[in-house]
Amino acid sequence: MPLSVYILGLSVFALGTSEFMLSGILQPLARDLGVSIPKAGLLVSAFAVGMVVGAPVLAAATLKLPRRTTLVALLAVFMLGQVAGALSPTYEVLFVSRVLSALACAGFWAVGAAVAVSLVPENARARAMAIMVGGLSVANIAGVPAGAFLGQQAGWRSAFWAVAALAAIGLVGVVALVPHTAVPTGADAPNLRRELRIYGDKQVWLALLTIALNAGAVFALFSYLAPLLTDVAGLPESYVPTVLGLFGLGGLIGTVIGGRIADAHLFGTMYGGIAASTAVLALLALLAESTVAAVALSLMLGVTAFTTAPALNARMFNVANAAPTLAGATTTASFNIGNTVGPWFGGVVISAGWGYQAVAWVGAAMAALGVGATALASRVHRTHERSRVVTGSAKAPASGPATATATAKATATDAADSAS
Repeated sequence: MPLSVYILGLSVFALGTSEFMLSGILQPLARDLGVSIPKAGLLVSAFAVGMVVGAPVLAAATLKLPRRTTLVALLAVFMLGQVAGALSPTYEVLFVSRVLSALACAGFWAVGAAVAVSLVPENARARAMAIMVGGLSVANIAGVPAGAFLGQQAGWRSAFWAVAALAAIGLVGVVALVPHTAVPTGADAPNLRRELRIYGDKQVWLALLTIALNAGAVFALFSYLAPLLTDVAGLPESYVPTVLGLFGLGGLIGTVIGGRIADAHLFGTMYGGIAASTAVLALLALLAESTVAAVALSLMLGVTAFTTAPALNARMFNVANAAPTLAGATTTASFNIGNTVGPWFGGVVISAGWGYQAVAWVGAAMAALGVGATALASRVHRTHERSRVVTGSAKAPASGPATATATAKATATDAADSAS
């Protein structure tokens, strides 16, 4: 695996820490800014909305720019967004800073994913994406608990300053180690109209739906995990960073598992991971008042959620093979549609007076729908109705430095997927 893929994963560590750290500092942040927990939880949705909008828009806007230059610029903007968040005097200013940071984060994810898959053979895509997703796992193991600890010891603003420093380190790594790639010309030149053709394929929309439901299921619960642990399970607030770290450890375990098995068993990984998340969330809804059960199930949710992630990423790139930049953008937007809707539904049930425990039921219901979406996608796939974009890509090469053999291998990949 190229070193540059690991550098992208390292950069994602900073992005992921910012995206997820609010779950650990939600309570001190809400107290300091004088807002309710559900309103503070909307900051998670604000970041996700920025990701949803930013991923396709920035991917399209930067399609003809050198990719390393684009990554550097977006990471710099993200770093400045964290500084703005740390200095925010009001909830409203913090809200805006989260959206702007998310726009840059989304662009980095979309372009970075396209770069990662372009640097490896098609049969190693899930492993490459597992390394990028692994950055999120490490963020949950180290970044989010550290942010929660800083929030408790030095104020929630210190967590934003720490992420700004992490982004600066990632920026140096990208400049130094991610290879420069010239913008393709001639027949290989980026073509937005050609890439937009992926949205005429039902398999792309089914992949989007599956990703969104899986992400929404996890984040409906994860966004309110800290108050659930303290108010329902009876865990002291000082132990919340430890449990968040366990969730991240589970995520790392799941990423390793998913990265190893997803290339060979794509649909099997999707079925198994999403179904397991459904069961874990349902058990958490039933057993949340038990401290031991709540902690153990938080670990298991990390495993199940991140086992599925490499397969979900690889599936989108397989069905949108001829549009790697927009495929990456669509994957990012899909995850964050779920990250928007999940916390919003969670906030609705909390505001309705149903309590934090009900959020786990919301997550379980969304995960169950995700299993159904996977079944439908598998059925469409078995009809051999392969993506029109992939089929027709022989005369329309993917933009950027994608492997020359990607299109030729599409049929073999489809056969492998069917066997899964």
